[in-house]
Amino acid sequence: MAAEPTAHELLRKHRPTLDQALQAIRTRAYWSPHPEHPKAYGEDGSLDAAAGKAAFDALLGNRLDLADQPGVDDWVGGEVSPYGIELGVTYPHPDIDVLLPAMRAGQRAWRDAGPELRAVVCLEILKRISDRTHQFAHAVMHTSGQAFMMAFQAGGPHAQDRALEAVAYAYAEQVRTPEQAEWTKPQGKRDPLVLTKRFTAVPRGIGLVIGCNTFPTWNGFPGLFASLATGNAVLVKPHPRAVLPLALTVRIARDVLAEAGFDPNLVALAAERPGEGIAKTLALRPEIRIIDYTGSTAFGDWLETNAHQAQVYTEKAGVNTVIVHSTDDYQGMLSNLAFSLSLYSGQMCTTPQNLLIPRDGIATDQGHKSFDEVTADLARAVDGLLGDDARANALLGAIVNPDVKARLEAAAGLGEVALASRQVTHPDFPDAVVRTPVIVKLDGAKPDDEAAYMSECFGPVSFAVAVDSAADAVELLRRTVREKGAMTVGAYTTDAATEQAVEEACLEEAAQLSLNLTGGVYVNQTAAFSDFHGSGGNPAANAALTDSAFVANRFRMVEVRREA
Repeated sequence: MAAEPTAHELLRKHRPTLDQALQAIRTRAYWSPHPEHPKAYGEDGSLDAAAGKAAFDALLGNRLDLADQPGVDDWVGGEVSPYGIELGVTYPHPDIDVLLPAMRAGQRAWRDAGPELRAVVCLEILKRISDRTHQFAHAVMHTSGQAFMMAFQAGGPHAQDRALEAVAYAYAEQVRTPEQAEWTKPQGKRDPLVLTKRFTAVPRGIGLVIGCNTFPTWNGFPGLFASLATGNAVLVKPHPRAVLPLALTVRIARDVLAEAGFDPNLVALAAERPGEGIAKTLALRPEIRIIDYTGSTAFGDWLETNAHQAQVYTEKAGVNTVIVHSTDDYQGMLSNLAFSLSLYSGQMCTTPQNLLIPRDGIATDQGHKSFDEVTADLARAVDGLLGDDARANALLGAIVNPDVKARLEAAAGLGEVALASRQVTHPDFPDAVVRTPVIVKLDGAKPDDEAAYMSECFGPVSFAVAVDSAADAVELLRRTVREKGAMTVGAYTTDAATEQAVEEACLEEAAQLSLNLTGGVYVNQTAAFSDFHGSGGNPAANAALTDSAFVANRFRMVEVRREA
């Protein structure tokens, strides 16, 4: 049996990684300690592909125990993979009146541990999660519908990067204030006033992480680790269709906390019965002082309006827009957009929905292209990208739930179809629902079309919207972000004035902008330590992953002063 890690051992092991993360958030340069390639795993105690798949298979049909989490009054489950298999895993259901007091009991020792020790304990949790990346990849794949490679990367190293980024920001904010100070104020001929002052980062209370179906780890990890690193206990309430990845996370966190000498109940799981709606109940409990939520605008707005006792961080829905004005790399633009529209069947909060194209067409390096030519060429680019079923399955993944499928099928009736969706058969999972994107042409001048393009249609649905001019496109972009929010904005233009107008609109409406992407970087992808995911400045989200504001209000500085 391995010896339990001491504080000194954890500092020696993880302080260099923490220092590198702190440097990365200062420089915003590329850096990641988590390998993206599956073959990088299998040494130094990590699970290789075969061992990770076996570890995932061993979970199916069994109970997932959580090291004696208190207040268990039932065992619940029911996850069905978007690929058509029943997971059969059951999880402890909590008696909240028992669990929440137990979670608070360990906070004093966790608070007194200080920012540095908390940070390296968090990094030990992340190291053990990283070692099981292959297992997590299958868990994410079969709860979210992501294709395996995307589940591996987005659900594994990219999610781990976002967690480490949150820990780095949390540490930096907590140590901004010194632990103690000697204060001397001169009094002229009298003796000076001398005080000794001690400053302690004090946690708010219990953090609640409300998980999402599509990116359970990528969206769940930042809030979990930001709250834990700032001294708070964390209760994880997964989406009922995507419990397994976060339940594994909780189990690992509890093991590490216990081994490091802390109360494992600092991290706990709240799985729910079908239709129970436990998130609303938890969100209003007085013990819950921080809430991290990713999901629908309706519930996000409800949390912001009603959970007054908590600091609420939300990532909701938006209408992401790309302005297509002109380009000097027409084929590169089409290829980049085709990939962006197709990746994970458009089931990303960053996927473009509205493509604003002048009705008179655009200037390109291949000559003038009319509105109809641009939409037809984009449709061909998507068809070419997804024409081979094996490649289509690797990019699209599966439709995550019936609501997305219903929206996709209804979209074809909203306007002229430039690209029809088709069904793709998955060779390994015949019950998987796999669909290619639909592109529908709409007219920005028609009030009847506005209801479609001004509403989020989550999934593989995009609208090619004809506008009168670049100025009209910018104005529609501005109105869309202001009224509906946007996680991402893209623009293609070779005109300096148009570029400046788009940039100014995004600065004024607080939307993250990508300009003229034609290579291997896409508008719906962001890199931890460098890119901000969301801005917190428009209706799509009230927080950004990750900036100082995301962590600084999870704790308060409390001062104790004495006369020297």
